[in-house]
Amino acid sequence: MDSQHCKMNGDSFQESSYIEDSPSKNGVISLIFSLKEEVGALAKVLRTFEEKGINLTHIESRPSRLNKDEYEFFINLEGKNVPALDKIIKSLRSDIGATVHELSRTKEKDTVPWFPRSIQELDRFANQILSYGAELDADHPGFKDPVYRARRKEFADIAYSYRHGQPIPRVTYTEEEKKTWGTVFRELKSLYPTHACYEHNHVFPLLEKYCGYREDNIPQLEDISNFLQSCTGFRLRPVAGLLSSRDFLAGLAFRVFHSTQYIRHSSKPMYTPEPDICHELLGHVPLFADPSFAQFSQEIGLASLGAPDDFIEKLATVYWFTVEYGLCKEGDSLKAYGAGLLSSFGELQYCLSSKPEIRPLVLEKTSVQKYCVTEFQPLYYVAESFQDAKEKLRKFAQTIPRPFSVRYNPYTQRIEVLDNAKQLKNLADTINSEIGILCNALQKIK
Repeated sequence: MDSQHCKMNGDSFQESSYIEDSPSKNGVISLIFSLKEEVGALAKVLRTFEEKGINLTHIESRPSRLNKDEYEFFINLEGKNVPALDKIIKSLRSDIGATVHELSRTKEKDTVPWFPRSIQELDRFANQILSYGAELDADHPGFKDPVYRARRKEFADIAYSYRHGQPIPRVTYTEEEKKTWGTVFRELKSLYPTHACYEHNHVFPLLEKYCGYREDNIPQLEDISNFLQSCTGFRLRPVAGLLSSRDFLAGLAFRVFHSTQYIRHSSKPMYTPEPDICHELLGHVPLFADPSFAQFSQEIGLASLGAPDDFIEKLATVYWFTVEYGLCKEGDSLKAYGAGLLSSFGELQYCLSSKPEIRPLVLEKTSVQKYCVTEFQPLYYVAESFQDAKEKLRKFAQTIPRPFSVRYNPYTQRIEVLDNAKQLKNLADTINSEIGILCNALQKIK
């Protein structure tokens, strides 16, 4: 696929096609393309794939938000015949006039992975989930429950249909779902006063007052999103399942948190193999209302934009040991601020016991630490404060090999890309100019 060209302060640099963590081990390639709403347009595209011997394994459509007379199509196909695929993509663009975005192919060396520049561009990958959604693994508690599986499809359809700027659809939760929520809510709330950090405990009563947080009620994402926007500018966006690390972190750069809307299976109310609404609303949401933590979370997202794959893995690991499983100091005590802890009754007690190992947060070491996802963490990292963690993250981000730096403009909701080389040249010119002025002043004094 031809590289795209982008402008950076008037200078051109090359940017690769969109690269996503591979969602499959079987060589699956994904494409998103848009077509004008014309009779036979899609049939012509599908015939092209058939003639080139490329098998499609999945296809779905949606009206385009950018162009009202177009439809967008997402397809999965087998990646066995890559040369033929290159020709098809060029044909779709030149002969049919389609706009094509390629996903999940190996990135060429020294290219910059695509990243969203505007908040609207989150629509391009919000449905590229890696697991779960409407389909469940065989070891999932709800795998053999047809009612639960059908319910999960309802939630997945909401997420798939959502576009930025729309109100998040409200859900009428069943009595069984509310009972599951109530069990988790009641148990966790009993631990928060002694185990959760100050910021979490400060915000939680506000969520009860303004967002419907109650034992007998599952709050609505739209109400919470509006509340967070009024506090820190963060907002929620429904998602059907797990996103790739690159995609998820990119959302944080815009202060967007991709949140699930479904709830865990009622047979195991204190266990879930995946993030669910209990994890999101009880673990993550309270801290996103805190300005310092919100800024720290956004800094992780900004650091990820255009970063090489190995640094995406490091940033995801930092996220794991901070936003998900972080501890912080409060006076002489340790408190939990990670969402994985604040949404787990068992691990919230365990993390502050004498059993796990505790280390100070040093990102150079934290970013390469291995971790487990199926049991309690044997190791936790402690932040001095959110401000200290943010400053460490900014220094760590400076080690990411990118030919540019980025910043978020909250007024335009766009990412501004700054040419590092030009910035250094301008800085050098300024210093030389000031040195010249100083030398002239000294000459006059003499």
